[in-house]
Amino acid sequence: MGAESLRSTSIVSVARFVDRKRGPILLTVGATILVPLCWFTGCMATPIPGPGTVSPVAGSPIQHVVIVMQENRSFDNLFNGYPGADSVQVGMSLGTPVTLVPISLTDPHDLDHSHPAWWQDLDSGKMDGFARGNMNPPTFAYAFVPRDEIQAYWTMAQQYVLGDRMFQSNTGPSFAAHMYMIAGQSALATENPDSDYWGCDAPAGTTVPVLGPDGTDLPGVFPCWDYPTAADLLDAKGMSWRFYAAASTDPTIVGSAYDAIRHIRYGADWNSNVIYPQTQFLTDVQNGHLAQVTWVTPDYVHSDHPGTRSAEGPDWVAAVVNAIGSSKFWNSTAIFITWDDWGGWYDHVVPPTIDAMGPGFRVPVLMVSPYAKQDYISHQAHESSGFITFIEHNWGLSNLGARDATADDFADCFDYRQRPRPFLPIAVKTTADKLIKEEPSGAPDDD
Repeated sequence: MGAESLRSTSIVSVARFVDRKRGPILLTVGATILVPLCWFTGCMATPIPGPGTVSPVAGSPIQHVVIVMQENRSFDNLFNGYPGADSVQVGMSLGTPVTLVPISLTDPHDLDHSHPAWWQDLDSGKMDGFARGNMNPPTFAYAFVPRDEIQAYWTMAQQYVLGDRMFQSNTGPSFAAHMYMIAGQSALATENPDSDYWGCDAPAGTTVPVLGPDGTDLPGVFPCWDYPTAADLLDAKGMSWRFYAAASTDPTIVGSAYDAIRHIRYGADWNSNVIYPQTQFLTDVQNGHLAQVTWVTPDYVHSDHPGTRSAEGPDWVAAVVNAIGSSKFWNSTAIFITWDDWGGWYDHVVPPTIDAMGPGFRVPVLMVSPYAKQDYISHQAHESSGFITFIEHNWGLSNLGARDATADDFADCFDYRQRPRPFLPIAVKTTADKLIKEEPSGAPDDD
């Protein structure tokens, strides 16, 4: 990289570049930080905007943002055949065409969706490495969920916005994906911790692997960090936030990404803003309480995760949407619904490259709001850091880092000039009261 290709600003003295083969490279140029848009050797560097450089969205009516994160579904798997969206009925497996077949949400099998598996599936951009020798048939991943099992999701897409270029932020399973949802990074962690605990509560000796070269994992570190998060931006402005998470019968096992952030886990925020079980969200909204920013993650049986033998995920998400839609908060809320990783399922779209961590494969995203466009398909490239970007732009907050500074903020999905549309309840097979009273499945989803 030549000096003539670098643009910089005097902020700090070190910049990080990432080479796919050699890993992170630290570059010092006097008192400047050089932060590349693509983070790979040979790209042009551009500075991260500093505090105060991001303006609020002019005239935004959004006073509440709710982010719902489900589990382990690719776009081709969950929205196959949706009119106007980019999906395929025939995929490729090592150069051979394979017809995608229907598979129930209740199917008992799980698929490999580790960081090395992602590289195998990608197959140098050919998108044909999804076959697994331990599955019967090996092409088990070439499948889609029938529409009648996920009608609630299709109804939301028809009434609001569906994105068919949403890419999971990382190239591995849930833990790192959830960190990107709250912080736009995962400290290079690539996998889930090797215990049931997601963060600082983990027993001594628990580790989470970190990024290695060419699809490998390096020896792990203890999953407890102190990097800045969206919660810190909100706290600094005196704004309210909550993270609703599932919990085990062991109260120290809470499926919140904030458990991995030391100053949150051991600060006042943990007891006031990290709420469990996740069904408390429904009760809170019914009682007239909604934070300015809210994250909602599911119990295992509500998660859409392969292997749960459950089809309750769509009803759970619809219950969250119906609770807001029937409340006083509807006219001031934007709801984002996505899935944290591809779960091993086939997808045909080659993901773009931002940095060494990702993004990964496509996952669905839904935008639900009285200001969301109707029956609109967003073909704009999105990733989970963009939720943070939306929050930053909506309230004029500073950026956390490179990902949220450059992520798309979903602006194409909303029209603030339109009159807020009245809410039409999403048809469900169960009720919110039943979900509130339902016994927890025993552990939060961590896979």
